[in-house]
Amino acid sequence: MAGIWRVTVLALMLLGGVAQAAPLPLQRGVNIHEWLNWSPLEPDGSYRWPPYRPVAEWLSGSRPLSDWPDSDPFASIRALGFDYVRLTVDPGPLLASSGDRRQEALAVLADAVQQLLAAGLKVVLNLHSVSQVPQYGMAIVNGPAGSEAIAGYIAMTADVARMLAPLGAERVAFEPYNEPAHYPCDASGSEDWQQIMAATVAAVRAVSTELTLVATGGCGGSVTGLTDLRPEFDDPNLIYSFHMYEPHSFTHQRAESETDFASGLPWPAGAGSAELTVEMLKAHMMAAGLSEAEQARNLAAVGGAIDEYFAEDWGEAQVTARIGEAVDWAKANGIPARRLFMGEFGAILMSPDGRMGAFNADRLRYLTAVRQAAEAQGIAWAIWEYANPYGMSVIVPTGKAEPDRQMLGALGL
Repeated sequence: MAGIWRVTVLALMLLGGVAQAAPLPLQRGVNIHEWLNWSPLEPDGSYRWPPYRPVAEWLSGSRPLSDWPDSDPFASIRALGFDYVRLTVDPGPLLASSGDRRQEALAVLADAVQQLLAAGLKVVLNLHSVSQVPQYGMAIVNGPAGSEAIAGYIAMTADVARMLAPLGAERVAFEPYNEPAHYPCDASGSEDWQQIMAATVAAVRAVSTELTLVATGGCGGSVTGLTDLRPEFDDPNLIYSFHMYEPHSFTHQRAESETDFASGLPWPAGAGSAELTVEMLKAHMMAAGLSEAEQARNLAAVGGAIDEYFAEDWGEAQVTARIGEAVDWAKANGIPARRLFMGEFGAILMSPDGRMGAFNADRLRYLTAVRQAAEAQGIAWAIWEYANPYGMSVIVPTGKAEPDRQMLGALGL
């Protein structure tokens, strides 16, 4: 009987090819966004060729290169305790090229991935559209399923899969989209994103059945977008992404104008009050020299959001419940929770002038709550992001490029 079972398993493996029985195992990751997501441009607005930035140009983008230690930044990431990098890549240069020229761009990306792999890191390569060259930005991803533009994008994803597959299914994964919109997120929405995601899975699977592929829902890649998705294209090497920036009023406390203030909401909401938040904002505005009229205008602009935040009373229970919606969706579709992927989460740290962000203690409590809620379900996560000057960074935003040890502690590292 045991012999028959072994023969049956072998036959099933042969029928299914040599595809691995599970996707790339991931645990604790960090996004690298500034390196390959802003490919330098020529004076006429076209991409510099060959595209993308070398490591030194990336590291010196927002601080002097001398502020960085004289060591391999990728080995440093591994030493911090991360096992993988979610590497965001602007697909614009790929969409703007074809033939040998596209292969040249893909070779640059392959070399970048190899640098991370050499440091002992796994890699999730994410195509992450940006707006610096508008004709190759998010309008393509957010367009109709039957458009010529999206057909070209899907064909491009197959080329990326061909580049990644030889690097090893045990080391790399491919995420073709980042935060597609395709609103509204209710029954009145179209089938466009469902069709686009299904067609992309088919195109990549025609190249490789072994490569781990990351699927995402619409609605900005949120939990709601994921739970709206029908995984009719599922296979054992698919994982499903959602991003956790909820409540957005806490994670992205910032005003549109440089003269405005939006900061200081506590975490959890029950740790403070609307009145205390307003008083804190007034103190920051007075310190910045804003007139009473400017202060009144700013408070009128943010007052509604402050009141709504406290009325919703966000805390750990809501975070757990929100992530639980993704888990319930997975279970309903016969997908293990370990094939869910929280590809981004984070919160802005308060700026020195108090214009934006959360107090550090509140930010750390929030990061801990989100991270623990994901880990309790066996869900891999990736923090946003490794190094930037904007207050969402594992490396401190300014000065010497040193790790934010308190943030690492909140991440369990």
